[in-house]
Amino acid sequence: MISTRDLSQLPDVTRLRGVFQSMAMLDAIIMPDWPFRYYSFGEYLAPGGSIPIGSMRNYSGDDLQAIFGRAGCLIRGFAHEYEMSPYDVDPPRVFPGVLDDVPPEFADCLAALADEYWQDITFCIWRRHADPAWQHGRIEFPDHLDPDGSGFLLSAYDGKPETYHHWAEGYYQPHRLDLGAIRHVYEHKPLTEEVVRALNPERSLAELAEEIEGIGYPKGGA
Repeated sequence: MISTRDLSQLPDVTRLRGVFQSMAMLDAIIMPDWPFRYYSFGEYLAPGGSIPIGSMRNYSGDDLQAIFGRAGCLIRGFAHEYEMSPYDVDPPRVFPGVLDDVPPEFADCLAALADEYWQDITFCIWRRHADPAWQHGRIEFPDHLDPDGSGFLLSAYDGKPETYHHWAEGYYQPHRLDLGAIRHVYEHKPLTEEVVRALNPERSLAELAEEIEGIGYPKGGA
């Protein structure tokens, strides 16, 4: 399980950006209605210009954003029912160490989200482009298997198409999803009509054109 206790299976910055784009593209194909999607990716206006952000929301009060700034990637997550929630104490406060050690190189990432995202947070991790591994602040973790909910939220991003396939077939019932088509998208190959229709027979490349552009996914052919 990927978590702040063990981040070794989380892909590096470049690969992770591709994973977020692939998951957002898959959601866009499978679910035409934006409000019912889990995953998204796009360029967002921020101080100093636009910045790419991958997002997850589960409509149960939990969310995650991966912000791809100049130095690398900063990920913040909020798992509201876990021990390290700011609301587990009165008055609410961010758990000590979660944000205290974020390197100054990630200032553009911190500025990209509104203040409430940095108040409603249970974990924060980062990796510079040249770093050999993901990092987090100096934290005295509570004695719990997953006190900050990072295992709950980060395990989806292992870069394995099988992980997305298993999750999506449960969430997007009654869809039966073609694992080969999901692998195609995870490999970041340009979309084709065949791949799109294998995932959703009611979708086409033409109607996905705007979302392909917004996600930054490779454009497809016939």
